[in-house]
Amino acid sequence: METNLTGFALLEDPKHNRGTAFSREKRQEKHLIGLLPPAVETLENQVKRCLFQLSKKNNDLEQYIYLAQLADDNQTLFYAVLATDPERFLKIVYDPTVGTACLEFGHIYRKPKGMYVSMEQKGKLREVLKNWPVEDVRVICVSTGGRILGLGDLGTNGMGIPIGKLQLYTACAAVQPDVLLPVLLDCGTDNEKLLGDPLYLGLKQKRPSTDELDAFVQEFVDAVQERFPKCCIHFEDWKGTDAIRLLARYVNQISCYNDDIQGTGSVTVAGLYNALKISKSSLKDQRVLFLGAGSAGIGIANMIASAMKLEGLSEKDARARISLFDVNGLLEPSRKDLSPDQQPYAHTAKPAKDLVAAINELKPTILIGVSTVGGTFTKQVIEAMSKLNDRPVIFALSNPTEHAECTAEEAYKFSKGNAIFAAGVQFDRVTIDGKSYEPSQANNFYIFPAVGMAIVATEAKHVPDEIFITAARATADQVTDEQLAKGMLFPPQTDVQKASHVTAVKSAERIFELNLARVEKPKSIDKLITSLEYKPIYEG
Repeated sequence: METNLTGFALLEDPKHNRGTAFSREKRQEKHLIGLLPPAVETLENQVKRCLFQLSKKNNDLEQYIYLAQLADDNQTLFYAVLATDPERFLKIVYDPTVGTACLEFGHIYRKPKGMYVSMEQKGKLREVLKNWPVEDVRVICVSTGGRILGLGDLGTNGMGIPIGKLQLYTACAAVQPDVLLPVLLDCGTDNEKLLGDPLYLGLKQKRPSTDELDAFVQEFVDAVQERFPKCCIHFEDWKGTDAIRLLARYVNQISCYNDDIQGTGSVTVAGLYNALKISKSSLKDQRVLFLGAGSAGIGIANMIASAMKLEGLSEKDARARISLFDVNGLLEPSRKDLSPDQQPYAHTAKPAKDLVAAINELKPTILIGVSTVGGTFTKQVIEAMSKLNDRPVIFALSNPTEHAECTAEEAYKFSKGNAIFAAGVQFDRVTIDGKSYEPSQANNFYIFPAVGMAIVATEAKHVPDEIFITAARATADQVTDEQLAKGMLFPPQTDVQKASHVTAVKSAERIFELNLARVEKPKSIDKLITSLEYKPIYEG
């Protein structure tokens, strides 16, 4: 879209800036003569220069900072660079590098990219949201920074997460950047190190009580409904108890979802669908044991239970096949420290504080780690799973890398190559006794950007688990038999844009089937999605 901006104002506007790609005619028309070097370049040549400059950066954080600056300067060029190699760059703009960036966020901050809505503005949130210049926001990704990846409470430093998540909406599923808004809901922090850091950018106060937080969130939700009535709220990286409680409160009231709960559950189910193709069994027949019983563990367990129900089990029977183990041991009825969300998975069993003992007692076919404690899937744990199962399914989903419950090499080595493995981070190919294994990464970017595109396309009123199970199946079905034979459970990351398109179409179809769309169903949902997709090119 043409802009009235000229001169330096145009060069400083990331949406419309083309830098050295402005034609001679545009330079004359927009008063850019003398403000740019004489050469007129193609986008392709600009991309080459960016890739060269990135090659000179010493580490991933330096590349993250460079790409952040590029996004501030030239939006089209930024996404064109990401498109050259999604497998390389998605782990720079998001996990695992974004975790490092969040730890340093107050120190590497340069420009705001979204909105910082703080408790100081309580009672005025409707007016605050009016300051955002875009009228038709369709997705807000909002975090309190309460539980960033496996790094804990990072307060306002957690803003790197909403920024990165929404960049993946565009990089993976081609959602138009203009309709996306990152928000940091600043409720303070209990991180003493940050409270004592002179460069920390957030409120220097402790987090509020649950009642105060919930009232603040309610005001925010109401303000969003008024300011952006077609908007979906994507909750991200909230403290576990807050995440579960608030999703339960709002999932049937407004258009919203929580990626840590539903997105993580969906990508895990996608991986399980394909793991069970390899082991030639069905989900409803599995016994699942989790290490970790926080919001991610509960969310994945609920999603697996929902998927089992679609295969014919009752909710009671589905949940009976799923057990959880946390820092205090196996969840079972004698435990007095369980939350209401954990209690449905507290089945009658011997109390156990040793994971191997729990495995031997429960005889799980699937072991899933969401503990955020690195190395907890020990040799003894993996061997115990291998004695019980010819093809044990072992998912070590915690991230960043040092928090993974085991490495790919450990999973394959200790299982004598029989494990069907996935991790929350990408591990390199493993070769044992001359045989190569391709570890899979259960990365939410296979799911949430595509679901996001489906929500934008359909203006979904609600986003229930059924949408995420559909997305899981659509993602899983794109893995070929040849890829499955190598141990791959997800499409290649290089194909994430193609995969996301297919998943977005299937997810949108399901939204229409459930009568959750606020737009009329078109003759071709594929054409609807295609018509909305953003392309990083200079137009006109």
